[in-house]
Amino acid sequence: MNYLVNVLYIVAFALFILGLSGLTGPKTAVRGNWIAATGMGIAVVATLIKVRDTASINWILIIAGLVIGVVLGVPPAKKTKMTAMPQLVALFNGVGGGTVALIAWAEFIETDGFSVFKPEQSPTVALVVGSLFAAIIGSVSFWGSLVAFLKLQESIPKNVEKSLVKSAKFFQAANIVLLLGAVAAAVYIGLHAGTGSPDWLIVLVLVLAGVMGLFVVFPIGGADMPVVISLLNALTGLSAAAAGLALNNTAMIVAGMIVGASGSILTNLMAVAMNRSIPAIVFGSFGGGGAEGGPAGGEQGTVKATSAADAAIQMAYANQVIVVPGYGLAVAQAQHTVKEMAEILESKGVEVKYAIHPVAGRMPGHMNVLLAEADVAYDAMKEMDDINGEFARTDVTLVIGANDVTNPAARNDPSSPIHGMPILNVDQSRSVIVLKRSMSSGYAGIENPLFFAEQTSMLFGDAKKSVSEVIEELKAL
Repeated sequence: MNYLVNVLYIVAFALFILGLSGLTGPKTAVRGNWIAATGMGIAVVATLIKVRDTASINWILIIAGLVIGVVLGVPPAKKTKMTAMPQLVALFNGVGGGTVALIAWAEFIETDGFSVFKPEQSPTVALVVGSLFAAIIGSVSFWGSLVAFLKLQESIPKNVEKSLVKSAKFFQAANIVLLLGAVAAAVYIGLHAGTGSPDWLIVLVLVLAGVMGLFVVFPIGGADMPVVISLLNALTGLSAAAAGLALNNTAMIVAGMIVGASGSILTNLMAVAMNRSIPAIVFGSFGGGGAEGGPAGGEQGTVKATSAADAAIQMAYANQVIVVPGYGLAVAQAQHTVKEMAEILESKGVEVKYAIHPVAGRMPGHMNVLLAEADVAYDAMKEMDDINGEFARTDVTLVIGANDVTNPAARNDPSSPIHGMPILNVDQSRSVIVLKRSMSSGYAGIENPLFFAEQTSMLFGDAKKSVSEVIEELKAL
């Protein structure tokens, strides 16, 4: 029977890797998800076969856990709108980290403070170190992900969030103390593994790590949140792998390492895209309303408003139009309307492309998923490095709610909090039309000089409604 279990695990791991490889492109992403999910199903079956003869196994609890997981997991995954998908990712990721922390706690209780070891859990070092590592990292990931969820959901009042960002130095100092305390308690537990440790010590580890998870994410601004989500995802994977070592569960080890490795690579790629190091993001923090957006006009210049009719005329007689999607596109659910507008423009001989910044929206690939949902051609979606050279010869660039990733201050103003972050070179276009509800600042909390530029005009209102009006004008031309 062990032979069957090992074969099933190998099949599951192969499907994990095959599924992950499918996530490298929009065309294969859905298939990749299904393949990886099938692999996880096989891994679950293999684990149940492995433990079926264990005397202490409680099948009622296992079945109840599976049912509860399905009931709680499927409805939000099916009903959550794309605008709220980053929050859902953060929440689901947090649940994974929290589960790992609870597993570590359960192992501590079951083995009487790691003083009683089971033969199948040898070597004991793997159980002790793996469990304690999983307890710390899993707890940090769980509580940190909850804060990320609240920030993305905008459930934290703006004034409170600004105060948290401004208190970054306090949280950094507190995190050092919390980390040292959690590690010290874990080391004490490990050194007394043979004789047992009081139950409150493992609770202390979980509490200190949990508070650290809160304090790590509290001061991180909104502009950095996509990177934070990716980092927390990587931490959850590493904690799962550590728990797998403790439980001697090959599936958890492999799956956790895959998640941890892929999450770490993605985090690094996103940090590079922002021209910032990961420590600078975690310990420095910017955005989230730390700076006040100036009033319309202010010292920047005069804002020029435009109409749907003028915007339609500009685009209809252009050779090339670039659409720059941002969170405003997601909020308005305007992706299908934008696709319809692009089709009309293309029928008039206008070339339409989409410029995708790596951190546009609230999570990695947010804009790609939205546009793919509207059946936008994958070849039309251009990454930042591929499209930046196109703006100088572009007649009209249509910016839909993408504030921070189009802000020329990142390139021109050394005093700007986002200075050095690579941006889309929208300001080099001959004409720029920005769709916004108001002149409020973006998620980084800073004003965008692009909105006051000579070649820029603002089309105020809900993005979907504005694009619909442009469509009507285009049809009339």
